[in-house]
Amino acid sequence: MELIESFKNLHPVLQALVAASFTWAVTALGAAVVFGAKEVSTRVLDGMLGFAGGVMIAASFWSLLAPAIKMSEGKNLPSWFPAVTGFMAGGIFLWGIDKILPHLHIGAPVEEAEGIKTEWKRSTLLVLAITLHNIPEGLAIGVAFGAVAAGLSSATLPAAVALAIGIGIQNFPEGLAVSMPLRRAGLSRLKSFWYGQLSALVEPVAAVIGAGAVILIQPLLPYALSFAAGAMIFVVVEELIPESQRGGNTDLATMTSMAGFAVMMVLDVAFS
Repeated sequence: MELIESFKNLHPVLQALVAASFTWAVTALGAAVVFGAKEVSTRVLDGMLGFAGGVMIAASFWSLLAPAIKMSEGKNLPSWFPAVTGFMAGGIFLWGIDKILPHLHIGAPVEEAEGIKTEWKRSTLLVLAITLHNIPEGLAIGVAFGAVAAGLSSATLPAAVALAIGIGIQNFPEGLAVSMPLRRAGLSRLKSFWYGQLSALVEPVAAVIGAGAVILIQPLLPYALSFAAGAMIFVVVEELIPESQRGGNTDLATMTSMAGFAVMMVLDVAFS
């Protein structure tokens, strides 16, 4: 109880930092599986990636887009305008990074690396791919806690915490999805773990930036929330869903996506 009260008393930027550090820690926990498991089947990994995609889709709507629309009601612009504008801007932003940043989708041969062509190793390209996933997740956590600081009725501290928990849950398979392939590629367990957790270090940074930005410029809040949602949906459609389907376990990946959506929906509604 004292821990919860201490968290409530933190500055919103520090709250975002703590929450995003939690999601990084769960990524590290997933990456740490490499120390105890010799192999993780493609079926299990596809199911986990599907689950992660479902969580991100649900979080995009329940925790980001819906509050953005609600807080835009009664303003000069139509209530849907900030949500649509921010949503599309977030997708375009991630599309631009996707075209520039060298990265490799999980399970793909190195010849299919995207972004600017480089001679970087497979390990580096895999880490950058998951790092790309984690940028919008960190932003989402940051703007959620920034929205609470703005005192808006549609944004509550329990809802922001629920978002962080949901993102943390789906970060577990992301850490695993980096460390295990790297182990199969011949890296040591320690190096595989290191690269796996490294991919999520961007989340606390992005969370602090997101929280600080919306606190300083509160009119940006609905745009920032929907921007994070658009970036997350881009990641799901561009990478997580195709990766979960690549191994041929389409039914499993689809059902775990629905399960992930349901879990995040319950978290958000229950904590709101």
